[in-house]
Amino acid sequence: MKRGDVVVGVDAGATSSRVAVHTLDGARLGYGEAGGGNPSSHGVEAAAAAIGAALGRALEGVDPSRVSRSVAGVAGNAVDFDVALDKLWADHGIASGPRLTNDVPIAYAAGTAAPSGTLLLSGTGAVASRVTEHEIDLLSDGLGWLLGDAGSGFWIGRQAAKAVVHALDRGEGGGLLSELVVARFLGEDRGPTPRREAERIVRLAQADRTALGPLSALVSQAATAGDPMAVEIAGRAAAHLAETVARVYDGGPIVLAGSVLTNEGPVRQAVTTLLERRWDAEVSTARDGAGAAAWLAALALLPGEEAGRLHAAFTG
Repeated sequence: MKRGDVVVGVDAGATSSRVAVHTLDGARLGYGEAGGGNPSSHGVEAAAAAIGAALGRALEGVDPSRVSRSVAGVAGNAVDFDVALDKLWADHGIASGPRLTNDVPIAYAAGTAAPSGTLLLSGTGAVASRVTEHEIDLLSDGLGWLLGDAGSGFWIGRQAAKAVVHALDRGEGGGLLSELVVARFLGEDRGPTPRREAERIVRLAQADRTALGPLSALVSQAATAGDPMAVEIAGRAAAHLAETVARVYDGGPIVLAGSVLTNEGPVRQAVTTLLERRWDAEVSTARDGAGAAAWLAALALLPGEEAGRLHAAFTG
C-alpha cells in the first residue's frame, strides 16, 4: 500500500448519500450509502451525519492515510458545510477535507469524460447546466417545485393529479391514469361521487405535497399503455425539458441525469429524440455519481489521456 494512491468521491442528495473509494487506476476499494445528505433539506448536522455514515462504510478495510484527494458533490446550500465535512474527514483519519462542489458537475461527470458540455437533470426537480471544464457555467430552471422545475418528477406528478381531479370534477369517465391516481390516493375507499373523490384527493395532496412526485411513475406506466391523458403530460414534460436545455446548450455532449431521465420510459424517449433531432448531439446517461466525484478528485493526479480512459472504471 502506498500513501496518496486513493481518492474519495461523495454524491449527496436529498434522498441518499453515496461515497466511493478508488485507487488512481480506477479500482474500487469501498462503497457506502446512507440517508440524505442535502443540508438545505435535512439541516447541517443531519446531512453531515449521513455523509459520515456513508464515508465510514466506504472506508472499511482501507487505510485512510492513503487518501490524497476527495471531492464532495452536495445538493443544496449551507453556510460552512465545508467546515463540517473537514471535521468528518479528520474524524475518519483523512489528512485533508474534500473539495466541496454542487451536485451538478458530479452528475455531468457521471455521464461523460468530456470537460465541457451540458447536463439535463430531471428527478424530483429539474435543471439544465452548461458545464465548462467541469464547473457550472450557466444554469436554466432549477427554480423549485412551486415556481419552476418544469418537466421534473414533481411537475409530472402534479400535472397528473390536476388532470385527474378536474376530470372527476367534470364527471368524466376515467382512463388508466385516472384509475391509477385514484387508487394511489384512495385505495378501495371510493365514492360516493366523483366530485367527492376529487375533493379527497385535493385534501390529501395539500396535506402532503411529497405525495405528488411518485405519481410520475404512474404517468410513465399509463403513457406506455397508450392512455391519452398520460401521453399528453409526458409529451409536455419532454418539451419543457428540451426548452430548458436550449437556454444553456453551447455544443458538446448532453448528459441525462435524475430518475425521470435515467429510467426507460416515454419522457426519456421523447427527450432523447428531441435533443438528437435538434442538435445532433451525443446524448449519454449519468452512471454512478460517487464514482464520478472520485474520478474528478483523481483528475489532477492523472495524465489527460489516462483520465479519459479510466472514466468508465470509476463511474461504472
